[in-house]
Amino acid sequence: MIKTLSIFSIALLTTYATFAKAVVHKAAIACSVDTLTLYDQSRQRKIPIAIYNTKSDRTAKQKLVIFSHGYGQNKGGDYLAYSYLTEYLAAQGYFVVSIQHELPTDSLIPLTGIPQIVRRPFWDRGADTILFVINHLQKTNPDLDYKHLTLMGHSNGGDMTALFPQKYPKIVAKIITLDNRRMALPKTKSVKVYSLRSSDQPADEGVLPTAQESKKYRISIVKLANTPHNDMDDNANAAQRKEIQKYTLAFLKD
Repeated sequence: MIKTLSIFSIALLTTYATFAKAVVHKAAIACSVDTLTLYDQSRQRKIPIAIYNTKSDRTAKQKLVIFSHGYGQNKGGDYLAYSYLTEYLAAQGYFVVSIQHELPTDSLIPLTGIPQIVRRPFWDRGADTILFVINHLQKTNPDLDYKHLTLMGHSNGGDMTALFPQKYPKIVAKIITLDNRRMALPKTKSVKVYSLRSSDQPADEGVLPTAQESKKYRISIVKLANTPHNDMDDNANAAQRKEIQKYTLAFLKD
């Protein structure tokens, strides 16, 4: 049983080459994008989301992917800034929901101090927001596959994603982070953990598992040799996009 929040809704660096070989890219059908704003009454907080989906006749339950963007200094619109990936996954048959975590009225993330301490409240808020969205979707889209739920996030959104199964266990089946650098990846056999690492920015000590831990918990870490941290959103060039899409889809199918 998923833990509930009070809700009110308005409307070691190891390369896994086998993943790369497992996915064949084909032209996919176009997806629709719907934006709406939820409202969490308990926190008096607006939550903009974008839903990426394709209309087709399906016999199996559609798998859900929830995406969390990287830090955007509260400017807004970042939940739409990964369209090359969210639209691609929707075209592959996934029901993709991208969350806008930052609001203009939020405090900015501290740039000084120990990140794991000063940024933790922001990650906690993000994890709570993800839970709220899951609970909302269970009411509005009960036919989705919630037994194989995947969380995905870039940078600060990846830190939220890494925290979520540690704060709210037994909800998600899989997480995929795009170069989260501050929050330690969960070390557990109850959640499948995957991470794509940038070519230029290292993670803080303890964020990534050791080789022994990766083997024990079957954590998959892939370093992208030609993709800087800031080129994982829609700034990515064609080759970078294709590589991220390839690995992400392979992780989802694993």
